[in-house]
Amino acid sequence: MQAIKKLLLIRLFKYFIAISILSGMGRAYAQTPQDTTRTIEIVKADRLRQQTIDSGTTLRMLIGHAIVKQASTTLYGDSIVLNQFTSIAEVFGNVHINDNDSINTYSQYLKYIGKERIAYLKKNVKLTDGKATLYTDDLTYNLATGIATYSKGGRVVNGKTILTSDDAVYYSDTKDVYFKKYVHLTDPKYDIVADRLLYNTETKIATFIAPTKIVNKDGGTIRTKSGTYNLQTGEALFYDRTNYSDSTRSVTGNKLAYDEKSGVLQVEGNGKVVDSLNKVIMIGNQILIDKKNGSFLGTRKPVMIIYRNNDSTYVAGDTLFSGLRKYDSSAKKTVVVRDTINNTMAVNTSTATSDSIRYFLGFHGVKIYNDSLQAVGDSMYYSTEDSVFRLFYNPVFWNNKNQVSGDTMYLFTEKQHPKRLFVFFNAFMINKLNDAMYNQIAGRTLNAFFKDGNIDYVRVKGSPAESVYYPMDDDSAYVGMDRTKGDMIDIYFLNKELNKVKFFNNVDGTMYPLKQTPTDQKLLKNFKWMDNRRPKNKLELFE
Repeated sequence: MQAIKKLLLIRLFKYFIAISILSGMGRAYAQTPQDTTRTIEIVKADRLRQQTIDSGTTLRMLIGHAIVKQASTTLYGDSIVLNQFTSIAEVFGNVHINDNDSINTYSQYLKYIGKERIAYLKKNVKLTDGKATLYTDDLTYNLATGIATYSKGGRVVNGKTILTSDDAVYYSDTKDVYFKKYVHLTDPKYDIVADRLLYNTETKIATFIAPTKIVNKDGGTIRTKSGTYNLQTGEALFYDRTNYSDSTRSVTGNKLAYDEKSGVLQVEGNGKVVDSLNKVIMIGNQILIDKKNGSFLGTRKPVMIIYRNNDSTYVAGDTLFSGLRKYDSSAKKTVVVRDTINNTMAVNTSTATSDSIRYFLGFHGVKIYNDSLQAVGDSMYYSTEDSVFRLFYNPVFWNNKNQVSGDTMYLFTEKQHPKRLFVFFNAFMINKLNDAMYNQIAGRTLNAFFKDGNIDYVRVKGSPAESVYYPMDDDSAYVGMDRTKGDMIDIYFLNKELNKVKFFNNVDGTMYPLKQTPTDQKLLKNFKWMDNRRPKNKLELFE
């Protein structure tokens, strides 16, 4: 009887031992700790093995389709070595981290520190947020802060946009990536190189915080230090004296804004446009450039500089505009193309060559300065086709001591020097001798011809044409004042001085002794010496 009781006790003891072991294994497969934010829970494995290293260290090894979980973070792998006391897990082979079903990370090796929720991933690392994918071989990912970093090279792929760099920091909450060292962004439309760059994978906006070079598909190059570029919409904003250049122009300004769809580039603050093809510079505090039509508009104290043959002509006004026409020299016609979408005519700038004709418009307060000529007017038109300045609404022209005014005038130039001046209606020319004496010629029209940049010959026609002229004797002494009118008057200059006057048809005049000249006869009607309006130097045009 005692032997039977003893046998039953032994079997009962073994039974409880077996139950305890099975219960322990069950808990190993499905724990429900209270502090799930600290404890790593075993979810699944094909096989489980436990190894005690010392009295304080026990490792659990999950082999085959291993899965563990901490709060909303799930770790997958071929095998996992887990220390539940320290909340440290090492994952080997086909590593996958799913963080709150929003961020997925993959690699071949992972060391996970559960207390800090920091993951150290190596070899073929891939992190994706559904918008973009980050690739590297060594990544540190803080799941608590949502910040991932690499420092041994990597890349981010966002659609057709690829960014590579030596270092990068990824912020999962804002979808921003901060790239550092040898940053290179490639896109079907752009190629960007920088030392540092911020990029948002959701908005596809690149933010520049260091010297950056941007090359677009058309060959245009942007150099900037700060700004933003929306690669999705093609809208950009740059600061800090950004420069844009292509095969025909260079643009610089304190602030540049660009819209790819419209092709408009806006420059704010100390803007400068250099048209190397037509040898023209535009300066202004606001410049709008239409890349598609090859035009630009300058406001806020704009100045245009036409430079050729080591000489420059400066033009200022309230508003200056420059447009481009394509000229077919063989057919002798301007080439335009029709925009069927907007039903408008546009210049074909894609084949712009030296045959292209650039024209300029000036509005309100136009001023022109060159060493050999100066002029002012309300508005102006100039074309590289004929190098003619067309001045409208009471323009005034100066050359040496000569002033010419009228309703409208055409100034023909050659190699930046005046060649011919034609004045329409109410022509009036004044040649200043001193503060009290002025040679004057007035008529309906005036034609002046120049030699070596100086007035050589003038013809005035009118009904009648009139003059006030102070002739000199052989000793260059004034002998009197001649006031004469006729149908036409010719004036000849010698050494920049008025030398001879000829009258034609219906001539009627009077010669007055110099000391007996009537005061009311000294000046022709509408006489006005306007030297106060004359630009004295090129710097005046920038004021």
